[in-house]
Order: sequence, then structure tokens, then C-alpha cells
Amino acid sequence: MSSLADPRSYDLDDVRRRVLHERGGEVDESIPELAATDPDLVALALVTVDGDVNASDRADVRVSIQSAVKPFLFALALQDTGGDALDRVGIEPTGEAFDAIKLESGTGRPPNPMVNAGALLTASLVDGADAAGRSARILAGLSAFAGRELDVDESVAQNEHLLGDRNHALAHLMRSEGTLVESADDAVAVYSRACAVRVDARDLAQMGATLAAGGCNPVTGARVVDSAVARDVVAVMATCGVYDGSGRWMRQVGVPAKSSVSGAIVLSAPGALGAAIISPPLDSRGTSVRGHIASDILSEELGLHAFRMVPRRAR
Repeated sequence: MSSLADPRSYDLDDVRRRVLHERGGEVDESIPELAATDPDLVALALVTVDGDVNASDRADVRVSIQSAVKPFLFALALQDTGGDALDRVGIEPTGEAFDAIKLESGTGRPPNPMVNAGALLTASLVDGADAAGRSARILAGLSAFAGRELDVDESVAQNEHLLGDRNHALAHLMRSEGTLVESADDAVAVYSRACAVRVDARDLAQMGATLAAGGCNPVTGARVVDSAVARDVVAVMATCGVYDGSGRWMRQVGVPAKSSVSGAIVLSAPGALGAAIISPPLDSRGTSVRGHIASDILSEELGLHAFRMVPRRAR
């Protein structure tokens, strides 16, 4: 068996070149800003749990984080509620699309925090006296995960709020079930601003690495969330992070991940590293086509698959 590559010196630009030729997928057009993104953008980054950063060309191009924010909203909700968020949202995979109008039968809870209903709820559970306070807490928390001060694309936030009809429907459904305490409009506004936070590949890889390092940012040294919180979040990423493709993803790639309609994918390999790939064209399940291919390559060449079988030494 060939030796595995060292993440610190691994040639991410070579991986980038290997996936650039792929022309499959379509750019999301749900809001004007996403429709206008560069379909040829490909950026990759790795951050190890020791704090080493490795990035490809174009890794400084920023996009809205979109659904890749969901693991971090879950983490902040768990942290701020002392784990009580687990009583308010399920953790089981659904086998359905990310925006399915569906809650758990008998409980009225969202099925898990990686679908839109769950993220609307977890965003409403973070600390804050009102919508503005919760949004400020989320931005500060995401900045701590990324190791630098992030900002919000206000145009994206506005359009996410105005054009997010299914999110409004989900919020009203949860209100009718008594699951969501805040007003439906406030919940959608807070979630919309969270999705509109701008990140580049380095930011997102560092966020994944913070989870992989047990909640401590490996670059800044700051503890962002408790280790038990990080463990729970990565576990749910593994089972639910790529929606109705999560089982196939874990069999093939084997690294807990979260996809997004901006083409960003964040990966978190516990005890090893965080990784990010940004490339906007998406497959039918809303996952970056090039990002999936690149994730396959990283998993294989860096030995990241959670269920990789390593032969025991003969005694």
C-alpha cells in the first residue's frame, strides 16, 4: 500500500487542476447573488488540528456560507442551551430533500439540525434577547470558528429573507406545533443572515478543523465550544450532512461533511483536519459536483475515510 500524503505539503493546486475539467452540475438560481456566481470557481483548503494551513489558488474568494452554516448553528445552540437543544430537534436522517415540509410525527420537532427546519430552530435557540441579538451572537460565534472577523452580505440576507417561501412555511408550521417559540419572521430573518455570512475556503476549513479538534480553534488556540458539543455536531454531520445523499457520501468519502447551495463543502475529520472545497455547480441533491470529486480525492490520498481498514501488524 502506497504511503499517504502529508496534509501540510499536499498539492491542493494539483487537485484543483484535476477537477477543473468537470462540467457537470448547475449553479443555484434561488437568489440573484447565487445565480451570478462564477461557475469556474474552484478553491480548496486544509487546516490540521495542529494549526497548519494549506490552501490552493483562489482560496481567498469569498462566497455566502449558505447551508454549510448549519453544523455551526447547531454547535452554538448546543453550547448556549447547555445541550437542551437536543430536546428541541431530532438527530435522525430523513432521506428527503433539505427543504422538505416535514416535522417529526408526534413531536413536531424538526428531524435533524442539517435540514432547513432544524437550522431555523437551532438559530432561534442561540443566546440573544431578540433577532438582532441572536444574529450578533451567531456572527461572533462563526468568527470564532473561522479565527477572524467575518461579515454578512446584506443583499444575500435580504433576498434569502424575502424569497425564502419554504423557510417561512416551515417556521409557521413549527410555530403551529409549538416547537418554535420566536415569531416565524424573526426565525427566518436570523437564519437568512446566518446563511449570508461570507467565507472563503481557508475560513471554512478552519471552521471544520475547530470541530475536528474538539471545539478548540487550532490556529488561534481559542476554545469555541465544548468538546462534547463538537463530538455531537460531527456525529450528526456524518449521518445527515449531505441530506438524502448522506449514506452514499459516508460510504464513498467517509468524512463527516456539510454541503451548501453556494457550492461550499466543509469536512471535519476528527483528530486530523478540517477541509473546504468551494465550486458552485451543484448536482441534483444540492452538492457541489467538483467538490464531491475533490472530497473523494482528499479522502483517498490523505487516508481520511472514517472506516478505512488498516491491516494489523502480524504478531
